[in-house]
Amino acid sequence: MNDFAKVPGYVSTTEAYGETTVVVERGRIREACTFARDELGFAMLSDLVATDYLDWAGKGVSGYIGTTAGRDLNMPMTQGLQALPEAKPARFSLSYHLLALRQGAPRLRLQCWLEDGDTVDSVVSVWPAADWLEREQFDLMGIRFDGHPNLARLLMDDDWEGHPLRKDYPLGGEPVRFSSAE
Repeated sequence: MNDFAKVPGYVSTTEAYGETTVVVERGRIREACTFARDELGFAMLSDLVATDYLDWAGKGVSGYIGTTAGRDLNMPMTQGLQALPEAKPARFSLSYHLLALRQGAPRLRLQCWLEDGDTVDSVVSVWPAADWLEREQFDLMGIRFDGHPNLARLLMDDDWEGHPLRKDYPLGGEPVRFSSAE
C-alpha cells in the first residue's frame, strides 16, 4: 500500500469500495497530480468529475439509505429524515480518477473542494487528456481552470447561458432550439 500522506497538499485519505480517495488542497492539485504520476505510477487520468453539493445536509433532505448491498430501485420509498448527511467542506468537489497501468494496482481518486467562483490549476501539462475533461467541467459546471490552453465551451452553444449540471440551474422552460417551426 502507498503512503498517500506524502502527496503534496495532503488533507485526508478514505478507503471505500476498492478505491482510495486522497483529498488535497485546491491550490496544490497540479503538484499532487504530478506526484501521483511520477512517484506513485498513476500514468492515466481516466476521468475528471465535478459534483455540486448545493444545500447538502440542509433541512428537508430525504432519500434512500445506502447500504453495501445497494438499493432496490423497483421499490420506490424514502427513509424519512432520520439522519442528515454530513456537511461537505465546500460546494463543489472535483475528483481526478487515476489508474496505474500495472497488474493489481489500486484505483486512486485525487479530490479537492472549491466554492463557486474559485479556480483550479489545469493539469493538461500533467495529462494531455485533461484538455477535454476540464473543458467539459467548465461548460457544464462552471469551474474555471487556470492555465488551460483553450478553456471554451465544449458541449453547449457558445451563447448558452449558465451551466446545466449545477443544482441551481433552472429546470424546464427552454424552447426547442432545433425546430424550424416558430
